[in-house]
Amino acid sequence: MTVAMGPRRCARWMVLLLCTLLLAFPSHGHRPAEAFVGAYGINYGRIANNIPSPDKVVALLRSSKIRNVKIYDADHGVLDAFRGTGLNLVVAVNNGLLKDFAANESAAVDWLNGNVKPYLPQTRIVGITVGNEVLGGDPSLAEPLVGAIKNVYGGLKKLHLEDKIELFSPHSEAVFATSYPPSACVFKEDVMVYMKPLLDFFQRIGSPFYVNAYPFLAYISDPDHIDINYALFQPNPGILDPNTSLHYDNMFDAQVDAAYAALQAAGYKDMEVRVAETGWASSGDQNEVGASVENARTYNFNLRKRLFLRKGTPLKPKTPVKAYIFALFNENSKPGPASEKHYGLFNADGRISYDIGYSGLLPSSASSSLLPMKKMRAGGWIVHCSAAVILSIFFF
Repeated sequence: MTVAMGPRRCARWMVLLLCTLLLAFPSHGHRPAEAFVGAYGINYGRIANNIPSPDKVVALLRSSKIRNVKIYDADHGVLDAFRGTGLNLVVAVNNGLLKDFAANESAAVDWLNGNVKPYLPQTRIVGITVGNEVLGGDPSLAEPLVGAIKNVYGGLKKLHLEDKIELFSPHSEAVFATSYPPSACVFKEDVMVYMKPLLDFFQRIGSPFYVNAYPFLAYISDPDHIDINYALFQPNPGILDPNTSLHYDNMFDAQVDAAYAALQAAGYKDMEVRVAETGWASSGDQNEVGASVENARTYNFNLRKRLFLRKGTPLKPKTPVKAYIFALFNENSKPGPASEKHYGLFNADGRISYDIGYSGLLPSSASSSLLPMKKMRAGGWIVHCSAAVILSIFFF
């Protein structure tokens, strides 16, 4: 039987429902707009002289259903190409600007007025990274980093954008004194001098802690003692953390939980950890053991599925891991070891570097990395594979 509900009674029910929702999902203080939708993003580096133009990159991202994109500057050609696309874009204040921004808030405001404000809201700029791998790296930038971040935030407040744009600063593993077992991870003492005020500020404004997590780099540093299957999400015995009795079957989760442990030891137990960079090189120098197309394909295929499942880590099972993959393209002008030029999921012409389920701008002869069914079953993925592919259509 259907009972008609009058306007007043309907209004009372709506108020009751609203109150119930507010109680169920209470506010936790200031938090900026969500800068990361879903669990999977990509780093769009451009240290190359042969990669596609930004408009073609947008077409590639949309066809691949990759919604979260991070760049390492605020290039206007990229910002223009992203107008009206609905893609989430994180721009960057590079390390070379930190000292100027720390010394002068007006410099930060001028940068925001030139590189952010004119593009909103058509270009969905949802985040700004301030510096990259500063702490544990260049000591001359450690103190300016904190001041620069505070002044960029002050600029956002002046422009009434502090609730629309998230601020963060990615860190390398060099900020940790130890990371094994994961529960023993702590920040280096000399890093904590600058990390503490940074974390205090990020905690106040609701920013997450971003770490660059590379099982590839850990593996090539000690291939005799690290099981490559543990690094690649392949079947392996895993490790048991003796302090927590938590079992880890892959290094990626262990690296994320090591960051959580360091934050907890420093007094920031509620801060979320996200991954700003992770990837595997498809080629490298002779001494870069493990840099191969097959390993890169295996790592990125298994990582993509792991992120699709929206699950947490052994230490934080209810907090899904979010990660930006490094990188979109192979970058032929990057300095350093040969591996630095070969992290791309796509070649410079837009063809896929290897097949993990994407299709490039052009047809490719790359061998399939949709791993044989036998390997998928052995890796424990067979039950989830179809569901993960379906989820990717809606959430990436």
